[in-house]
Amino acid sequence: MEVYDYNGDGEWSKEEIIRRYAVYCRELKISRATDLSPIVSTEGEKTWIWPLMDKVITGIEQGDAACRRIGVEFIDQDRKFAFGEILKSNTARALRRSDLTIEEKERVSRRIVNMLIDGNVPHEYKQYAKLLKKIGMEGYWPEIEGRINRSNRYVMKYYRYFKSVP
Repeated sequence: MEVYDYNGDGEWSKEEIIRRYAVYCRELKISRATDLSPIVSTEGEKTWIWPLMDKVITGIEQGDAACRRIGVEFIDQDRKFAFGEILKSNTARALRRSDLTIEEKERVSRRIVNMLIDGNVPHEYKQYAKLLKKIGMEGYWPEIEGRINRSNRYVMKYYRYFKSVP
């Protein structure tokens, strides 16, 4: 039988996400946990295990603080994931619609600003920029102004977008 597991490895394996989620639920005293069992499809001799982040995103949308914490950790990753572009975009969109804590806002802001400064503006950065716009950029402008690569047209696209934010 062939098994295609579209989850990551190490800290992003389905087992590790579920373990971390349980720890966060205990820490945050969440009594009604989101079901994070992976979606599994089987056809003949092939089985597909779909990304658990889809369930985490649903949990974020439903106000689950432990899922939100995993979502913040997820967008903080530079590594590649199966379906990573869409999963990271959807995670940022869900986080934008949720009530982030002060610490989560700071972590997300720092990540998105650093990505801009580093010239790391992948496809999902569009949703990251919308998230940062909602959170606010106070305090980051001097650093952005002094450190961005003005010759990178993609960086400048988002720089102009952020400058237009009231």
